[in-house]
Amino acid sequence: METNTPKINIAEYKNELGIKNKLGRLIWNVFSFFFFRPFILNVFNPYRIFILKLFGAQVSYQSVVHASVKIWAPWNLEMHPYATLAPMVDCYNPGRIIIKAQTTVSQKAYLCAASHNISLSHHPLIISPITIEDQAWVAADAFIGPGVTVGQGAVVGARAVVFQNVAPWTVVRGNPAEFVKNRILKD
Repeated sequence: METNTPKINIAEYKNELGIKNKLGRLIWNVFSFFFFRPFILNVFNPYRIFILKLFGAQVSYQSVVHASVKIWAPWNLEMHPYATLAPMVDCYNPGRIIIKAQTTVSQKAYLCAASHNISLSHHPLIISPITIEDQAWVAADAFIGPGVTVGQGAVVGARAVVFQNVAPWTVVRGNPAEFVKNRILKD
């Protein structure tokens, strides 16, 4: 039985990130395991931020980064004052992830700043940054895909899957995420 499936030559795959990136991630993962993740109490937050800064992150000391957060490449992370990465957030950031002021990324959210080009047999990596603007909220277990900007004051509902930009001061939910309503503050 013959199929029309193309032959894939994996030797054509090129990792554009290079050996320096791989070595940096190896060092970060070992260092993180021993000197970042065990320090779970809130009192260690400034220490965790210091460790992230050692690895090139641009993180305000007024931010909160929980010990259980997974950060693929700290040098591609930027967090402004009062931004929060809650427990078990996963930042897959071969591309830059920017989390602006007074923004919360809730527990188990997944921020994914890269994908692969499935139109080519060697599936090259596509890197595209994520920006989460001021006063936004990414709720629990939400997925934010590559190249997405979550607008100022926007809310991404729990377990939402976002592949397109979210307009400022709106609420989205679902898979794929859809507009629910405008966010209006009443205080």
